Order: sequence, then structure tokens, then C-alpha cells
Amino acid sequence: MIRRNVWSSMLLVLFLAISGLIWFSLPELTFAQSGSDPQVLAAGAELYIENCAPCHGVNGEGRVGVTLAKDWPSIRPDLLVREVITSGVPGSPMPAWSEVNGGPLSEIEIDLLVAYILSWQTGGYVPLTPEPTITSRPPITPLPGITGDPNRGAQLYIANCDLCHGTNGEGRIGATLAKSWPSIRPDLRVKTVIENGVSGSLMSAWAAENGGPLSDEDVDDLVSFILTLPGTPASRATPTIQPDQQTRTDDWVGIAATLVIFVVIIAVIILIQRKHA
Repeated sequence: MIRRNVWSSMLLVLFLAISGLIWFSLPELTFAQSGSDPQVLAAGAELYIENCAPCHGVNGEGRVGVTLAKDWPSIRPDLLVREVITSGVPGSPMPAWSEVNGGPLSEIEIDLLVAYILSWQTGGYVPLTPEPTITSRPPITPLPGITGDPNRGAQLYIANCDLCHGTNGEGRIGATLAKSWPSIRPDLRVKTVIENGVSGSLMSAWAAENGGPLSDEDVDDLVSFILTLPGTPASRATPTIQPDQQTRTDDWVGIAATLVIFVVIIAVIILIQRKHA
């Protein structure tokens, strides 16, 4: 009788432990599917403009990156999109964006992006995202012998390059551009990279003749601007999380606490069983 009661107690404890695990994991499993929440979509749209639009288009229509405004052929499209953002796609220009993989985005920010991207396939109305904000800069004097307008190039840089290379060329997902270029003709070197990309790297070809969105004039203006960036890179800002946002760390703390409680209760039951054996 005592042994039956012990086993009943153990089954009850196991049920409660599993329930606790599901409870603490629930926000992680359902957050990316909360695409109907206007606040989630608004936050995701802002992150999308800051990090994705230059490559994938303002409304997911595709640019140098793939089209995102589509139906995703997957039983769990949220997990598929999340994995691509988190880990990138090896052998393609798509880098890993998660902090754990060296990127700038937190887990919460990736969840917001997933919810926003998947809202395009629901058929519901999603307001068009705004164009990227152009940051004004002091007038830039063109470098001698360099073709192109660095002031127009600064605007093109913000719209196309800063999400990977940083606002001041300090580097982010992409390489640092605020540096000295050891070349007899640095303008030609930078121009070639922009036009043709770098094979086997995250750098795509941006010239129109290679399938990109930039004209010859655009490329010249970008080169003119990039070569005016300071030779000493600015310090890279550390991504932060809003104070009112709860990260997945809290979820794992709860799971760990549940497991500890479960182990302690099992140990107590075993001690009781041995005492009455």
C-alpha cells in the first residue's frame, strides 16, 4: 500500500514538473506567433527597417536579398524564419544576426522580426513600412581625384550599407570601412567590391549590371563617401534590450528552478520509501 502511494506521489510530481516546464516555456513557443498584436508588429517593423530593408526591400519584395513577403512552406514557419535569422544561411550572403552567433540582435528582437515578417503571409492588412531615415551629415568636401559626390554618397550609404557596416563605417555584420585602404587606387578597389561583391563572403554584388539596385553613378558616389570615413574606426555600440522586455533568460531560470524542485521532491520520496521499507 505504501509502495503504491509512493508511485502515485511520484507520478503526481512528474505531472506537476512537466506542467511547470510547459508553463515557463509557453512565452517562447507562442511569442513569434502573436502576429496579430499591433504593438508587436510595430516594434517588428521598426527593427525590420533598421536591419533588413536594404537587402530584402522595404516591404519584403526582395532586393539583393530574397523575397520575404511570401507564403513559407513549413509546418512551423515561425521556427524556420527564426532559425534563418538566428544562424544565417551558410554559403549565402545571409549572416547570423543573433547575439549568441556574434550578431547584434537579442532573442526578443528576433521574435519581433519573425512576427512581423510572417504577418505578410496572413492576408491581413499590414501598414506599409516607412523608408529608412536619412541621417543628415555636415557637408563633405570631395577628395581630390575621386569621381563622385560624397554628400549624395552619404545618403546612399545610410540607405544601403550602414546596417551591415555601421553608421560611421565602424563595422557591424559586415567589415569595417572606416580605415586606411592600402592600395595605389583605393577608389578602384572599393568600387570593384561594391560592384561585384566578394565571392564566398557576405558581400553581395550591388551594381545594377550584376543584378543589384545601384547605378554606376550611385556606386561612384558611395566610393567617394566611403573614402572620406575616418581612418580610426569608432567604437561599436553594444546592443541593448528595453528594460520592460523580458528575455528568455528568465524562462530558463524558471525551468531550472522547476527541475531543482522536482529533484528535491523525488529525493524526499525515495528517503520516505526507504524509511518504510
